[in-house]
This record gives sequence, structure tokens and C-alpha cells, in this order.
Amino acid sequence: MRRRIAPILLTLVVVVLGITALTARPEREAPGRTADFVVLVGVAGLRWEDVDPQGTPTLWRMAQDGSIGSLSVRSAHRPTCPVDGWLTLGAGSYAAWNGSREAGACPPAAVTVEQPDGIGANLPDQESVVLHNQERLPWGTVPGALSESVRCSVAVGPGAAVAAARPFGRVDRYAPALPADPTGLLGSCVLSIVDLGAVAGEDPAARAAAARAADTRLARVLAARPPRSLVLVAGVSDTAAPSRLHVAVADGPGWERGWLTSASTGREGYLQLVDLAPTALTALGRPMPERLFVGRPADSVGGRSADLAAAIAEPADADRESAAQRRVADWFFTLLAGAQVLLAVAVLPLLRRARRHAGPYGPEPVSRRVVAVVELLLVAAALAIPAALLADVVPWWRGEHAGGYFAGVTVVLLAAATAVVRFAPGYAGTLGPLGAVAGLTTLTVGVDVLTGARLQFNGVVGYSALEGGRYAGLGTVGLGAFLAGALLSAGWLAQRVRRSWRPPVMVAVGGAAVLVVGSPYLGADPIGAIALTAGLSVAAAISAGGWLTVSRLAWAVMAGLALTIGFAVLDLRRPAVERGSLGRFLAAVGDGTGGLTVHRSSTANFETLVNSPLTVLALAGALLVWFALLQPWGGLKRLFGIYPAMRAAMAGTAVAAVTGGVLGGDALDVAGAAAALVVPMAALAALRVLDHSTDRTLPDAGRQRDDGPGGRAGGGSDGDAGGGGRDGDGPDRPAPSGAGAQAVRTPDPGAGRAAAAAPPAPRAPGPAGGPDGPPAATVAGARPATGRASTEVTSA
Repeated sequence: MRRRIAPILLTLVVVVLGITALTARPEREAPGRTADFVVLVGVAGLRWEDVDPQGTPTLWRMAQDGSIGSLSVRSAHRPTCPVDGWLTLGAGSYAAWNGSREAGACPPAAVTVEQPDGIGANLPDQESVVLHNQERLPWGTVPGALSESVRCSVAVGPGAAVAAARPFGRVDRYAPALPADPTGLLGSCVLSIVDLGAVAGEDPAARAAAARAADTRLARVLAARPPRSLVLVAGVSDTAAPSRLHVAVADGPGWERGWLTSASTGREGYLQLVDLAPTALTALGRPMPERLFVGRPADSVGGRSADLAAAIAEPADADRESAAQRRVADWFFTLLAGAQVLLAVAVLPLLRRARRHAGPYGPEPVSRRVVAVVELLLVAAALAIPAALLADVVPWWRGEHAGGYFAGVTVVLLAAATAVVRFAPGYAGTLGPLGAVAGLTTLTVGVDVLTGARLQFNGVVGYSALEGGRYAGLGTVGLGAFLAGALLSAGWLAQRVRRSWRPPVMVAVGGAAVLVVGSPYLGADPIGAIALTAGLSVAAAISAGGWLTVSRLAWAVMAGLALTIGFAVLDLRRPAVERGSLGRFLAAVGDGTGGLTVHRSSTANFETLVNSPLTVLALAGALLVWFALLQPWGGLKRLFGIYPAMRAAMAGTAVAAVTGGVLGGDALDVAGAAAALVVPMAALAALRVLDHSTDRTLPDAGRQRDDGPGGRAGGGSDGDAGGGGRDGDGPDRPAPSGAGAQAVRTPDPGAGRAAAAAPPAPRAPGPAGGPDGPPAATVAGARPATGRASTEVTSA
């Protein structure tokens, strides 16, 4: 009866933990109306390094009194050229101007602005731009959605005309240049959009001159601003590749001396370009359009330094870090993939020769020193991602040779972490290194998430603000490393307890990981939490031994579906602007626009699959496991037979990593990050299991039972007999190591002769073997017992 109820209870526990993590949201007061007029001022290419009290005194004073932040100018085109930035600003969603452009370049856009009546204007190309964004791009963006949400809008300059044009091309009020006194113009409509030019190039003198000219025009705008108005100044786009972070300043009632933030970023001091349109409508107290903006209204939060120079140094430093991160991340993951592939090739001959033959004939075993060195290299390979994450504790990006500094810091940290594992208690055990590496990885990523994910943000193995996809919580690489570390740690702990306690241990450790991944306060990754729940359900189902039967798989699937459905129902009950990604997708399915989300996800999966070095890691790891480790000579089947909880943990990791990557649009990136940890540790554990594959079990004189030919010796006091099952190593498999005595690698000759002369007797059940060497009483070279014993052990 208890066995029938246990899966149900464990499934309920996993589902409750997951729904609790996903639905608990921080209390956030929704921004309200704060102004009667909104003036959006754009300067393409303006960065924080261009702002100083001498060259841009107007913007400096505005930043001193208002709220500031870094602006990510992601659009539907990379890089975001000025015309794309203005179009995205007016659409409130990712947009791009139509027409062919050279990749990575921003040629001057020929925007035709007609003025038939001298009051407004007309963009004859607007209808084709709308069709391009609706039919050719995956976001279903409606250019001009911002202007459609207000009765009247003003545009000053050609870029502003692109942002203010309604979907059919009409601009309500238009001036090709800023008048000497724009008071009447800015006060004629509740929404004004002003183009102050661009700050382009990398020449410091040219940039300073362009910023000074824009600042002079900004002074005229501030002098003519209507009463009770909100003025937003933004560097609306890049001017060339690569992308950078740009200026965002808000000045008006309720925006005094703070950091800008929004629900779309979830991080203080950061906004997206798509946040500006909903911010303007919210400040005016106007309703959002029926098809919601991708962005969310901005807000001002405290905590900013009173010293503006110190405050501005933070976003400027973040811009430098994000630029360096993009350059370094590419070669880091390429080198990591190459190193792991080479290490996998080096491990193959060791696996072939790791089995020590009991007889006088056989291949010469590999030198112990060579094996020890390869084991250390495997440990270092598995710790590469945690070491690279910790490298961001040191500001390596501030140096002239940022890549070299990062490499030096990472190597030092990697050597230190490898030494910690090498000299940790239990390193000599089969699962000792695996448990230590998994624990270190889980601890490193988990502590970073608990402290605000500061190391992952703009980090080499984290995520970049320039990409505009994530600003807080767990990133793609962090998710793969964390779920692999958490499940392996859970399996390592579960293997050390009685069989009946293993599923609860897996659920306890894995459930805590689900909370960390899914909580909006922490990991903020609902898709990752759902994927981890599915993997955890599989791991818990087979952690006590046996195969993944149809019934166990059904419980795992039911747990994942129950969590998904429960979260979806609660998410749909929230207001539309507060829904998560799952709730927004289901709402889109309801109104017939869900195909756009599916198209975006499939496009993202394909692009990531063919462009990411992590794909190589995932595929190389899968090939090594399938064509080497799972072969009769590879040792992994023997490892799984002796340690079923580790088999469960690795199976759960595979399910969670693949599910999380595909559903999240990351293809095999999550699986690649997980494989960087799991595959080296699986190879190391397989080497150690094969090293003891020819050990033989001594009879236990204390407790004997005549099993007879084909009988079965007990494998543990908690009913572990047969729990390990066959290890799948073919006819060369020894009688599996049971429990009850101590492993002896080099027995005394006299003792060996005495043992050989003694009549064979089956082992009696006893406690599990220790962590060092084989998991049972063995003597190298002894004949196997006639009876078959359980190979399972309960400690690493």
C-alpha cells in the first residue's frame, strides 16, 4: 500500500513546490499617472561616456534632478540603426525598417516625409513598413501603435516622424527642425517626440562636438516644456556595430533622483527601448492598446548615490563590461568545447584499458600517474563554467587587454577549485569527485542567484543587457549548470541513504532547486522550473532502482503537466500586464496570435542550434556517452548498476536540460552547459568503476545462506537485493560486489591461498561498502561466487 501511495505523494509535493515558486510574485505598485504632457527626446548613439558637466551641462543637470538608467536598444534588426530605433520607439515592440541592408552596418536611411498641408506630415512608405513587420518579422509589431493610443501627437525631425507616424502614415503635427521657441508646438498635443540628431563614430572629439550640439538643443526643449510634464531623454539606437548601452534620463513629477527600472528588465538602472512607449501612456493615464506592447512601464526606485559622477560611473562601467563580455564569451565557449572534445578523445583509450584483468594475461594497464592526471583534467573541465562565473568578481573588463585578464583570473580560480576537489575528503571514492564538483557548481550558481545574479548579469557565462532577452535571474548557461549540479548532488546524497529514503531525498533537494529556478524573486525562469520538475520526477521515480517503466514515466509526465496547468491557470487570472510568458502565450492562442510566439521560438531554436558553441558541447557529450561510456567496455552501465541513484540523476538531467532548452528557445544551449559538468564526471566515475571491475567478492563467514546455483545474495539490510540490476558489461562481468566486508586491492598471499582453499559460501546481507574502492569485500584474482549478488551500494 505504501509503495502505491508514495509516487502520488511525491508527485504532489513536486507540483506544489513548483506552483508555489512560480506564482509567488513580489509586491509591486503599478505606476500611475504622473504628468499632463510627455516629451520623448531621442539622440541616436548617445552613451553615458558622452555625458559630463562641461560638454553637456543641460543633460548633466537633468540627470542630477531626475532618474537615470542604461537603455538597451534591441529592435528587430541587429544592430539597431537609427530608423529601426525610432520605429521601435513608436511601436512599443521590436520593429525594423524594410529594405535590404548590409549585415552589421547602418547606412543612411532615406525616409521620405511629405508635408501637404504645412501642419502635419505623411510618410508614404509607412504602409509597406507595417506590412513588412506584420508579415515578414516574427513579432507581429504594429508601427505607430503609440500615436494611435493618443488623440494628438507632435513630431520634430525625421526620426521623430518615423516614431509618431500612425499605421497609415499620418503625422498629426510636424516640424522638420526644432524652432527657436518650441513652446507652442510642444504644448499643442499631450505627446511630443523630438529628434535631436545623432552622436556617431568612435572619435572622441567628434562625439564630444555632436553631444554638445544635442545638449544645446535640449536646453531649448526644457525651457519650452509644458507645465506638469515628463521629459524622457534616450539614446534611441546604435549608429554602427557592435551594439552598446545608451543613455536614459527621466525628469518630471515623481521621477526625482532615482534609478530607472521596469518589469521587463527586473533590474534597477536598466530599461529597454520598448519600455518608453508604455511609460509615456502610463504617465498620461492612457490605456494600453489592445495588442499589448512588449515593453512595460518604467518606474523610479531609490538607492542612487547623491554624487552624480559616481552614479553615472555605474552604467558607464556596465556598458564597458557588456561590450567586453560579447567579445570574450565567443572564444571562451569555443575553447571550452574544443578542450572537452579533445579530453573525450583522450579518455577513450583509458576506458579500453581501465579494466584490470584477473588472470596472468591481458593488456598492460595504464599508469596510475596518467590516470590521476586525466582525472584532474576531467575535474577541471567540469569546473570551467563555475570558475568563469566567479571570474566576474574581479573587474577584468576595465583593463586594456580584457580577454587576457579574464583568462588569467579564470585559470587561477579553476586551479583553486580543482585543488579543493582533489584534497576534499572522499576524493578517492568512486563518486567522491562527482559529489564535490556537483556541490561546488550548485553552490556557486545558487549563491549568485540568491544575491541578485550579479555575476551572471553581463558575465561571460551569463547574459548580456545588449541582447535584451534577460536582465535578472538565471541565464541559459546558469540554468544548465545549476540543474545538472542540483540533480547530481541530489543523486549523490540519495545514494548514501537507504533505498526507501532515496525518492524523498531526491524530491527534497530537487524541490529546493525548483524553488530557486522558478521564483520571481530568484531565478525568475518559469520554463526552467517546469523543465526541472519533469527531470526531477523522472529522477525520483527511478532513484530506488529498476527501470523507467511506463507507470513511472506516466507519473513524471503527470507532474510536469500538473505544474504547467496549475501555473497557467493562475497566471491567466492575473491582469494582462502582469502575466508571465506562459500566460501571455495562452492568451495569444485564445485570440489567434499564438502562431507568432511559436514561430519566434522555432526561429530562435534554429539560430541558436547552428550558431552556438554549446551545441558542439551537447552533441560531443551525447556521442561520448552513447558510443563509449554506454558500451560494454565503457563502464557507465556498471556504474548505473552499482549506483542507481546516479543513473536517476543523470537521466533526470538529460530530460530537464533538453526540455528547458527547446521550450525556452535555446535549442541545445542548456543541454550543452549541463553536459560540460555531467559528461566529464560520468567519464571519471566510469574509469574508477572499471578499475575495480575484476575484484571478487569474499564469502562472509559471519552470516551464511545457501543460495544454490543461480541463487541471490542480499545486497543490503533494506531490501536492496537485486536493486542494482545487471550492470550490462557482458560476459566479462564479475559476480557483482555485494556488501559485508572490506575491499583488498593487494591481498596477502597466505590469506589468498586460505581463501581459495576454503569451501565457497555465499555472502550474507550486510551494510553497504565504503566510499573507497569497490563497494564490497573483494580480493583481486579470486574466483567469482556461484550465486549472483546485488551490485548496488548505498554510499559513494
